[in-house]
Amino acid sequence: MTDRRAFSVAIFCRNGGSILLVKHRRLGSWLPIGGEMEAGETPLEAARRELREETGLEGVFPSGLGVDGTPSGFIGYEEHPAGSKGLHMNFAFVADVSTRTLAPCPEYTDVRWVTEPGSVACPRNVDDLVRIALTC
Repeated sequence: MTDRRAFSVAIFCRNGGSILLVKHRRLGSWLPIGGEMEAGETPLEAARRELREETGLEGVFPSGLGVDGTPSGFIGYEEHPAGSKGLHMNFAFVADVSTRTLAPCPEYTDVRWVTEPGSVACPRNVDDLVRIALTC
């Protein structure tokens, strides 16, 4: 594996007891909205930007989910290999959105609002974070 590291965010959008997952065009997997952090961004700033860019939505990132000083909406951290990009060091967030109407985005081919883990074939880490996002 390469020594390269990439910092990324995943946003588990919540609406009416469901979590948004998208069928990622390039990877062919069901994933949350997200992407790599840009230089100078905090994880929460990147999460807000990615949410806006990929859905057109603004979200409410709930506070009080972790210890004092934890960014609003932060629900977890995980790492996974990302091919030539090296190791993705991924900060996961939950954001409450007021609608399920999304702006078009070329990064995904389909959307699903899931109400329980395991209802779509996605990576295990995504399923685990869906469970957390539904219950926090």
